[in-house]
Amino acid sequence: MPQKGSGAAKKKKRNRLNNLSNAGAFFISLLAIFGFTLIICVGYVFINAVTVVAGDPVINLESARNNQNQTSFLYAEDSSGKQIEVLRLHGEENRIWVDFDKIPKQMKDAFIALEDKRFQNHHGVDWIRTIGVFIKQNDQGGSTITQQLVKNVTGNNQVTYVRKFNEILSALNLEKNFTKDEILEAYLNTIYLGQGCYGVETAAETYFGKSVDELNVSECAVIASITQMPYSYDPINNPEDNRTRQLYCLGEMLDQGKITKEEYEEAVNFDLIFTTDDDYVPSEAELERRENEKNAKASSEFQSFYVDFVIDDVIDRLQSDLGYSYNEARDAIYGGGLRIYTAVDLDVQKTTEDIYVNRKGFEDKKNAQSAITIMDYKGRVVAIVGQAGVKEGNRVLNRASSSPRSPGSSIKPLTSYSPAIELNEITWSSYLLDSSVSYGGWRTRNASGDYGSGANVTVQNALARSLNTIPARIIINMIGIDTAYDYLVNKYHITTTVEESDKSAAPMSIGSMTYGTTSLEMTAAYAAFGNGGYYYKPYSFYYIEDANGKILIDNRNNKGEQVISTGTAEVMRHLLMTVTTSYYGTGSSYKTSGFDTFAKTGTTDDNNDKWFVGGTPYYVAAVWYGYDIPESIYTWGNPAGAVHKTVFDAIHEDLPDKEFEDLDGAVEKTYCTYTGKLASSSCYSTATGWYKKDNVPDYCTGHYYSPSDDDEDKDSDSEEKTTKAEAPATSAPAQADNDTDDGADTDD
Repeated sequence: MPQKGSGAAKKKKRNRLNNLSNAGAFFISLLAIFGFTLIICVGYVFINAVTVVAGDPVINLESARNNQNQTSFLYAEDSSGKQIEVLRLHGEENRIWVDFDKIPKQMKDAFIALEDKRFQNHHGVDWIRTIGVFIKQNDQGGSTITQQLVKNVTGNNQVTYVRKFNEILSALNLEKNFTKDEILEAYLNTIYLGQGCYGVETAAETYFGKSVDELNVSECAVIASITQMPYSYDPINNPEDNRTRQLYCLGEMLDQGKITKEEYEEAVNFDLIFTTDDDYVPSEAELERRENEKNAKASSEFQSFYVDFVIDDVIDRLQSDLGYSYNEARDAIYGGGLRIYTAVDLDVQKTTEDIYVNRKGFEDKKNAQSAITIMDYKGRVVAIVGQAGVKEGNRVLNRASSSPRSPGSSIKPLTSYSPAIELNEITWSSYLLDSSVSYGGWRTRNASGDYGSGANVTVQNALARSLNTIPARIIINMIGIDTAYDYLVNKYHITTTVEESDKSAAPMSIGSMTYGTTSLEMTAAYAAFGNGGYYYKPYSFYYIEDANGKILIDNRNNKGEQVISTGTAEVMRHLLMTVTTSYYGTGSSYKTSGFDTFAKTGTTDDNNDKWFVGGTPYYVAAVWYGYDIPESIYTWGNPAGAVHKTVFDAIHEDLPDKEFEDLDGAVEKTYCTYTGKLASSSCYSTATGWYKKDNVPDYCTGHYYSPSDDDEDKDSDSEEKTTKAEAPATSAPAQADNDTDDGADTDD
């Protein structure tokens, strides 16, 4: 009879076996799933790797070249017309891309011998070195030149297996799609070589003061030796460590047959001279470059105002012409490898800066500020200075281009006289009443403080003396405020106006604008009086090339816009010349020595701002003079005129004689000083004036005056023919009366 407990034991044993069997089945299933998953993953990785390696380029070397930060260059014409390099602009990365055939063979051999001796034979990866790196779990010594190029371009330097795997795939892909020469060129232009140098060209210039194609074997080995640890192997800061590495590099070059024993010995014994050594002698090209760069700076440390102006101008044009964002335009300047051919006249800029830095011709030697823009008559800004005194930074405030100030009476030719002449409302000898007019509660007065003499004066006399009543009368009673504003904004392109407040009698008549205007814009506007009536947009550069030589923006065919007729421009130029030639003209002390000078002065009612805008047959310029924190200017005469004369006398000193060309739009005629009409045989007192051909006055048919009459109602610009009746008394400056004259001009 079986025992009772034996069946229970057997049942328990069977359950245990079943559990083991189930566990085994589960484990086998899990293992199968893992294996299957692993096969899928490995297969996916393999297929993906093959796809990457055999596919289109994962890195486009041409695009990589364009996207690498590259140093930009500024060029200018020297006195012989030759384009010379004057300055380099770069951010943190100083890189000058040099083509493969410009890199000497010994430089290529030095890098290959030291960094990747099997470069010409492998397909992107040195597998023996790579396996060693994986075993050691580090990233030292295993990368080929192709792999290093991947890191240089992508910027990915993480020490991980994933990064290394992707780097290998990218390297294999590069070798599939590009030649060895293309890869080596990109590598030698992207490698970091210390001291902010990226690529072999800037390294050659920084350490040896030479171009890369001038280096010998010994110098090439020095630069190649920097690669592994740029700071530790810096030949200037750590010469002993670099020397050890250099000798190792030369030894490798010898062992690999890249140099002979004789070349090796010569390279080892070569006396290296670095740019920091006392016995370093720069080459003629380097000396010229340094001198040009020095001339392009306002001091030994900071770039000139012209360079600042070029940078701002290029940034603006890249945005307006090519649709760049501000950041993109700025990055292009400092890292786009641009070639910018500036329009600066180096001699004029240097002379002007010297005058401004040393305050030559400044009546207030300490605190007064000033700004000047000098242009030719087709928009070329030949010089610009935005500060008196020593410049203390790069891209600081440029008062010439970026700091509008009230123009005072210098606005009158733009808003009243030239529009009225253009519209045939007035002529040179038109008589207008020197008497105050009112508009909307505002009433003008003259510099003397009176509200006009009550006498009739000619347009020429009123402009030369800078009377305020006459332009106010022209604008309010003859052409209208809308027309005056239209000429200022749309013809002469003054962009700093505020329509709500400036489109009114006082701002248009005497320049009491909300913000004012700039020296740059006033210069461009006045150029129309010396070029036959054309407005040219100011430019600081002729053209810009990208790193590949493609022209991005071209100003060489700068088109002018005819804003006033040739006749009006000619009449205005001759009128403005009487400001400097008439004994009563407000600019009679500031004529450029030896040259015809047209000009207009300007002073604000509170005496805070002084202007002088004037031109010769060569140049036109606007000078502002005042204080950054406005305060009254207490000097004799017009200090802006004194600065203008100092600068123009200096820059015209050695220029050949030249006269303005009289164009075909105006004629010179003799007029009767009593009636303002063309003189007839019955006229006792006459003078000459200039008239548009389509608006010449009628002939005088008689008058009731004789040369002996004591009549102060008449005037003339001709001192030889001026009678007692024509000589108006000059007025002394009056103190401002803000209760009655909001913005009145006080030209003297």
